Amino acid sequence: MTYHPDNFTVWTEIPTTDMKTAIAFFEAVLQTRLNVDDTGPNPIAVFTPKDPGKGVGGHIYPGVPAARGSGPTVHLNAPGKLEDTLERVKTAGGTVVSPPISIPAGRFAYCQDLDGNSIGFMERA
Repeated sequence: MTYHPDNFTVWTEIPTTDMKTAIAFFEAVLQTRLNVDDTGPNPIAVFTPKDPGKGVGGHIYPGVPAARGSGPTVHLNAPGKLEDTLERVKTAGGTVVSPPISIPAGRFAYCQDLDGNSIGFMERA
């Protein structure tokens, strides 16, 4: 038996040492608004997809990130041209780690957020 779900990723969690600056970073880079939810045991800031019933989202939470650049990579869709996204990463204080990489689904680049989490920002084809 081979398992093939519609999506292997069902949710992402990105740890941060500073919720306020992490929210500002991702909102600036992705040109979106994260929805802060304080109803659980810890506050979270949610990446809400266009259709929450079908899309895959994720959140930022107060936590301890892996050592800079050593954890897994979360790939996030970004609006517009990849080069514009990479400029927003730098302006918001993040680090661009790689040049754009082309794959059949589009182009992405490895970056690090303010906590050193490895983030791939994607321009879809």
